[in-house]
Amino acid sequence: MSQNSNKNALDKNMKLMGLSAIVLLVLFLYTLYKSSDHIQTNSYYFGIIFLLFLLAFAIFARFKQKNIQKFLKINSKNNTQSFSSELSTAQDKTEELNSNIVAVNSNITFKDIAGISEVKGELEEVVEFLNDPSKYLNHGVKLPKGVLLVGPPGVGKTLIARAVAGEADVPFFYQSGASFVQIYVGMGAKKVRELFMKAKASAPAIVFIDEIDAIGKKRGGKTNDERESTLNELLTQMDGFEGDSGVIVIAATNKIEVLDEALLRAGRFDRRVFLNLPNIEDRKKILELYLKAKHYEFDLDTLAQQTSGFSSAALATLINEALLNMIKRESKTLQDIDIELAKNKLEFGKKETQILNEEQKEILSIYQASKAFITKSKVTLFDEKVTIIDSIYPSYTELLENIKRYLSGTIGVEVIKKQKYAVNKQDLEKAYNLAKQIVDEYKMAKDIDSLIEDVSNSLRSELSENSTQITKLKEIMLKNEVIAEDDI
Repeated sequence: MSQNSNKNALDKNMKLMGLSAIVLLVLFLYTLYKSSDHIQTNSYYFGIIFLLFLLAFAIFARFKQKNIQKFLKINSKNNTQSFSSELSTAQDKTEELNSNIVAVNSNITFKDIAGISEVKGELEEVVEFLNDPSKYLNHGVKLPKGVLLVGPPGVGKTLIARAVAGEADVPFFYQSGASFVQIYVGMGAKKVRELFMKAKASAPAIVFIDEIDAIGKKRGGKTNDERESTLNELLTQMDGFEGDSGVIVIAATNKIEVLDEALLRAGRFDRRVFLNLPNIEDRKKILELYLKAKHYEFDLDTLAQQTSGFSSAALATLINEALLNMIKRESKTLQDIDIELAKNKLEFGKKETQILNEEQKEILSIYQASKAFITKSKVTLFDEKVTIIDSIYPSYTELLENIKRYLSGTIGVEVIKKQKYAVNKQDLEKAYNLAKQIVDEYKMAKDIDSLIEDVSNSLRSELSENSTQITKLKEIMLKNEVIAEDDI
């Protein structure tokens, strides 16, 4: 179509040029005839020659029209190809410069991390699969495509992922969830495709997505924004490779409850590894690791007891701040004064770090001991989850049991301490939300407050009758910061 339009335009221009030349020539000759007596210069003769030349060119162009069109078409094509080639080259260079997805080789191993004895076994399976996949594939066993690390900030999720890559000696592709959230539409999805393409090309490899909740939040279905398109692309990519591809996706989050259900279904993040704040034994091992080859003059067991609520990152900061103070004192030995100054700085500067005094630790121990007694499951001092009955078709009795488990810590503290304490509002919210479901959705009861009160009274009686056992579990929690199932 463009060729025809170009041809028509050329024909029209040539006709106009020829017609104009003829009209001007006639007018010029007429003027010359009428005014020949007054002509004193050669201007008129120059004009006639120019017009004759213009007319001759128009006639020549008319006869050579096809050759001219062919010449113009070839030049136009060459210019277009040259421009397209330059544009493509520029785009390739721009994409190459903008691409920051590169693999790194981790030199961190499990020996460099302390306090992960519980999760180490699960992660060693991933390492063994990457090192010797035939051991599993020969039996038709495929490891999960995705491993989700769940835990509070600072417990070492990123460090653990790097340790898995270091143990397996495979390329490690790190990306944060926020890096996929782009201003321009489609760029996040493009980055996901590029990440998985590079990982597959480098297989066996590990893809680690930190803070996956930045792109993996539940979809509302009302919008189709950049975050949702990026999440859809991630789901598609995880469906696009098999368990024997040699690529394993590890992701980390602090808030598993906000993740989209499609991410957590079978075939994606099948395996979930829960990381808690380190207990007293874990903290001691972590401190030993950070103090390795350093001179210190304080009791390590006492420091481990005094740092309840510290994550591994907080412990690393504590030791680092203490070492800085040691250097200021121009000393070569770490002492109690350095630790105390570092603790004060952490307590003042970081409100999220839970530094408990003896009374606070006792209240929390009673709270968690009551939870352990009612649920008959393992509980740690800073454990935020509650083990509940998860049934597809829950009975009224099972629903009431779950409310009781959510309320167990609050009522336990009330029974033992003889007054009410505000310890964990999330457990109370979950209890009331479940009671609301029973009343509004399941129509199994008439009033939320009455339902909660009945469960609370029953729980008070049970915990009062077993207060001695609760106190014993509290002492175990104060000592070990963990209550095992064998202790109950």
